[in-house]
Amino acid sequence: MALMLTLDCSSEEALRWTTKALSQAEFQVTTSFNLRTARAAHSECACPHHGTADCDCQMVVLLVYEKDALPATLLIHSSNGRSWLSLTDFPGQRPTPTLRAAISKALVPESAPAHSCD
Repeated sequence: MALMLTLDCSSEEALRWTTKALSQAEFQVTTSFNLRTARAAHSECACPHHGTADCDCQMVVLLVYEKDALPATLLIHSSNGRSWLSLTDFPGQRPTPTLRAAISKALVPESAPAHSCD
């Protein structure tokens, strides 16, 4: 995984912001996995970070498509009001350098030194 960005916002805000930024850059974005949805049927599971079933931890996996290319896999991991965006870099899930650069440009524009979910 390659950490791309840290945001000072909740998982919901980070997901909205990320999806909007990528959509404005003409990417198609699909949610592939949502930890809270997966945990909904298992309310007795305690969070390994907080030790309780009631926490704000979240992990969302997004598939980011550009035209006819294979998708890139983007993870949003959130906890305690902070979210981290990482692009996978595993064999079979490695985005092309062009796709990686385009996603990075959409999420980390050169003109925006501060990263918030506004």
